Amino acid sequence: MTYSVAVSGASGYAGGEILRLLADHPDIEIRTVTAHSNAGQPLIDHQPHLRSLAHLTLQDTTPETLSGHDIVFLALPHGQSGQYTDALGDAPLVIDAGADHRLTSSAAWDAFYGGEFHEPWTYGVPELLVAGTKQREHLRAATRIAAPGCNASTVSLSLAPGVAAGVIDPSDIVSVLAVGPSGAGKSLKPNLLASEILGSANPYAVGGTHRHIPEIRQALAAASGADADGIRISFTPVLVPMSRGILATSSAPIVEGASDEQIRAAWQDAYGEETFVQLLPEGRFPRTADVLGANTALIGLAIDRAANRVTVVTAVDNLVKGTAGAAIQSMNIALGLPETRALSVNGVAP
Repeated sequence: MTYSVAVSGASGYAGGEILRLLADHPDIEIRTVTAHSNAGQPLIDHQPHLRSLAHLTLQDTTPETLSGHDIVFLALPHGQSGQYTDALGDAPLVIDAGADHRLTSSAAWDAFYGGEFHEPWTYGVPELLVAGTKQREHLRAATRIAAPGCNASTVSLSLAPGVAAGVIDPSDIVSVLAVGPSGAGKSLKPNLLASEILGSANPYAVGGTHRHIPEIRQALAAASGADADGIRISFTPVLVPMSRGILATSSAPIVEGASDEQIRAAWQDAYGEETFVQLLPEGRFPRTADVLGANTALIGLAIDRAANRVTVVTAVDNLVKGTAGAAIQSMNIALGLPETRALSVNGVAP
């Protein structure tokens, strides 16, 4: 069976990456691409790397244009998806790459986003531990999927095994992330100009203000079965001059009595059979270059007995495993297709 697809926000980074991956999916026909200010223009003018899709023209993003497809991807700025999802009740499968349907708490939405709160959808991180199982079990036959925030899923995958196994204390988590500017979208912003970021590293959303914090707390609470109030995290992203990538360094205290063997076993048991989330051998740590273009999250684990903390270093491509790859992987599961279809574990080097 071939599924017809519409992709909104197709002229942006996330929309373009969804299209790049779907273009090689044997079960997908990309029928419609939409945009706002760029509507009426050839897709190839805005995504010149997508040569196989040169025949497509960007249409207006309206419920009428998006309806009538088997699958609709929404790659819109946060707070803009809800106006369309409310009108797409008849669509068999809708996947939102924005934040509108990620959070279960309306209070958290009000505190970090504001505006109208929309119902939470099935979270699109298949490998994430959820109360003794994996999130992929909740994705099977799902009809509404919320793709993750790239920073949030990276930190959640980093720490969920230790939280679920009870070997780290989630009340004192510290995460510092080196991130590429493509995660901020394609809109022109002075702080994202090449002249501002080349040769520099710039922290942003410092002091507990980043919008992905409640998403991380929600995911780690689900992994442990505890209340999100017990998850406390100091989260600091740093913009660095690489177009793609996240390198997240997260640490948490070791729970009293947890042995080194138990700690490493928590991550090995969680990800040992996974294709896209891989724990590296002891003493090895990932680079963002190793995951460029791939749907992989590579994890390095260190046990620091002097500080009594576990340190986890995770690398992802924010546009693939962090966004579009996670969305398509979740789509494959929901449709009963092979989970790895159109997704690669191989990066691009050098």
